[in-house]
Amino acid sequence: MPVPHGTSRLRLIDRYLLRLLFWPIIGCLGVTVIALLLERVLRLLDVLSQSSARFGYVTSLAANLVPHYLGLALPVAFFVALFIVITKLSDGSEIDALLASGQSLTRIAAPFICVGLFLTVFSLIVFGYMQPYSRYAYRAVMHEAVNAGWNGKLSGGAFIDEPKLLMTADDADPAGQRLTRVFIRRLDANGREEVITAATADLAADPGVKTVTMLLRKGQRIGLDARGQYRTLVFDQFTTQVPLAGAAALLRTRGGDERELTLGELARQAELPKPVVPRATLLAELYGRLARAFFLPFLPLLAFPLGLAAKRGNRTPGLIIAGVLLLAFQHSLQLGQSLAESGKAMPLAAIGAPFLIFTSFSVWMFIGSRKRPGQTPVTELIRRMGIGIVRFRRMFRSKFERANA
Repeated sequence: MPVPHGTSRLRLIDRYLLRLLFWPIIGCLGVTVIALLLERVLRLLDVLSQSSARFGYVTSLAANLVPHYLGLALPVAFFVALFIVITKLSDGSEIDALLASGQSLTRIAAPFICVGLFLTVFSLIVFGYMQPYSRYAYRAVMHEAVNAGWNGKLSGGAFIDEPKLLMTADDADPAGQRLTRVFIRRLDANGREEVITAATADLAADPGVKTVTMLLRKGQRIGLDARGQYRTLVFDQFTTQVPLAGAAALLRTRGGDERELTLGELARQAELPKPVVPRATLLAELYGRLARAFFLPFLPLLAFPLGLAAKRGNRTPGLIIAGVLLLAFQHSLQLGQSLAESGKAMPLAAIGAPFLIFTSFSVWMFIGSRKRPGQTPVTELIRRMGIGIVRFRRMFRSKFERANA
């Protein structure tokens, strides 16, 4: 049976619009996630810089951060990609051609709304299941990294801070195994404190044993004996062993934080008479994740009016308004969660109110632009912002030219 011409044409339009959206959203998402990860990796390297044995954990830590930053970047990347596509269609007069051919703005926006629905399902997976497990895995790896055993080397000016061992040296050779001006404070098996100072020390990791043999020269050893009295030993050479400590304590089980619970676990925990986490906190976290996921299909309704209202070469005002709206939505959800957790508001009302406000605003903006695309309720605001930005640029350029004259 032949396919009607109109149906085939509409399917071709859908494929064309989706193809235009694909690479911008992939590019925006990739750039945003990578930028966020690089900033966090630099901080992790600084935190774990005390021991070279801990640098191996950075890759695992960064991998466990991907779902978190993916959830943060997805709404922004989706909107920026939509804005790029819409302005491209507007600049090429393709929107006008589609409208002239009988397609409504609602029909043009339909494939983008379908992408938003797909991203909602994807976000539920990310927010609901990937993030809780990756958050706990990140904390577990960080716990292991912070408590990771000393590798038998020490750089000058650094220190080893373990539960029963504190050691520092003013200087060290490039290999980190010959130290100068050494200070050691440690506790023995009975919990008695011992302090050792030495002019120099040679370190040698024992093969197959989790200890380091230290040959100390010209120093003192001060410690408590069995009767609780301090004894001082002055030595020319003194040999002792220092353990390569492993993880000091086991990490708590997953679920002590509401952000480590999946959507199903949040709902089940909230039904218990005495949950580990307060019920209001559980519900606020549950509703917050759902609101962030279900807001995505409304982004095309907001992107179309702002993208069409921005004239060619003057896209900045529309992006500024969109950025302010997205930030306001995120912060209002965080405020609602805080109010719900403190008992000052009901969780459903605290999260539902900003969700309804912003989704209603998106629908109102889109409906207002259907009959006259480009003439939206905020068109005048965008126009005035554009004029202000142009004037500011001219004023800045004239001052710069006068300063260089």
